[in-house]
Amino acid sequence: MKKFLTLLLAIVLAMGVTACTNSEDKKTDNNKESKSKEKTVITVWRHSGKPEEQDNIKKQIEAFNSSNSDIEIKYEALPEGSYNDQVNAAALSKDLPDIFMLDGPNMSNYAWSGYLAPLDDYITDELKNDLLPSIVAQGTYNGKIYALGTFDSGLALWGNKAYLEKAGVRIPKSVEDAWTLDEFNDALEKLQGLEEVKYAIDFKINYGQGEWFTYGFSPIIQSFGGDLINRDTLAAEGSINGTKSVEALQWFQSLFEKGYANATQASDDDFYGTEKSSALSFVGHWMTVPHKEALGDNLVLIPMPKFGEKVVTGMGSWAWAISSQSKNPDAAWKVLEHLTSKENIKATSIATGAVPARKSVLGELENYGEDGLLYIYREQLEGGYALERPTTPAYPNITTNFAEAVNNIINGSDVKEQLDKAAVKIDQDIQDNNNYK
Repeated sequence: MKKFLTLLLAIVLAMGVTACTNSEDKKTDNNKESKSKEKTVITVWRHSGKPEEQDNIKKQIEAFNSSNSDIEIKYEALPEGSYNDQVNAAALSKDLPDIFMLDGPNMSNYAWSGYLAPLDDYITDELKNDLLPSIVAQGTYNGKIYALGTFDSGLALWGNKAYLEKAGVRIPKSVEDAWTLDEFNDALEKLQGLEEVKYAIDFKINYGQGEWFTYGFSPIIQSFGGDLINRDTLAAEGSINGTKSVEALQWFQSLFEKGYANATQASDDDFYGTEKSSALSFVGHWMTVPHKEALGDNLVLIPMPKFGEKVVTGMGSWAWAISSQSKNPDAAWKVLEHLTSKENIKATSIATGAVPARKSVLGELENYGEDGLLYIYREQLEGGYALERPTTPAYPNITTNFAEAVNNIINGSDVKEQLDKAAVKIDQDIQDNNNYK
């Protein structure tokens, strides 16, 4: 009897152990299954930008998240004014997101600083060959691609056709037909004389001291024959404060002194939203939507003037990069691949007026056809009239000091004195960093 009871007890205990084991196995399997279903979260930062830009990117992210079973984008838009400072602070604290947007000219400094992961192993020949050469050039440092823009930029003059025709001002139809400096001065004088016009030209001074001053106004210097630095020696002395650069900004300053432009501009709609508007707006593609909505068929796009021997326009854009701190670069690339797809690049161009980064998309958009509203942007980029901002790790220092000089010049400071100060500061920074080798 004892043997029987002992045997029975052993069977019961064994069954209990088996049940527990099966239960634990099921829990383990369930945990494994649960973990396998967890999505890889890819954090993405972008500067805030205009409402149409935010609406566009949010739609692209929502589409990715709804159709992807193993990756989820966690998106954050940061204030534009302090965006670069926040990126630098995050890099130093090793708290960068997986993907972040950067202003193209800052790419070299970020790559030099080790903030970025190269993209060459991910980019196919098909994609690279379809990108505008300017997009590839902007994203390349030391022979490697670190950033991809989904668009390039357009810089030209927007005009109110009704005012131009009333003033008897010729409207250039192509870059080869661009205004000379004398013609431009004559046009400004005539437009300023119209009763409906308060300022002949809107220079978007409301953007404030910052990258706009370099992006927008350095092409004026370069068209005159100057530059921010010597691109062979990387020296600012003799270039940013050279004769041609000084001449360019003395002319620029004179427009404010004559009352043709507003040095204290505070509003973004001086070209179209006030009772006495500006006749011209010196700005980029990002104002296409509000300008078109306000002026309709009276809106015309005019090429950059030929201030000196050649027309020069700005180029470059905000671009996407994968952080070197990302723990999931393969998943990050899948997100970046989505953002740079033909479909999304086309959507971005339609939403913002930006020049699409892929050549195959450029041919699909009516606005960029020969009779399209934005064809001048395409002509300037494809025709070799665009000049990139200096692609050097020294660029953040170059643009900071140039923008400060321009701000002071707009407000009446001596042009040569301001550019001399900028040259000293830029060259000292380059020397302090051993030429950024």
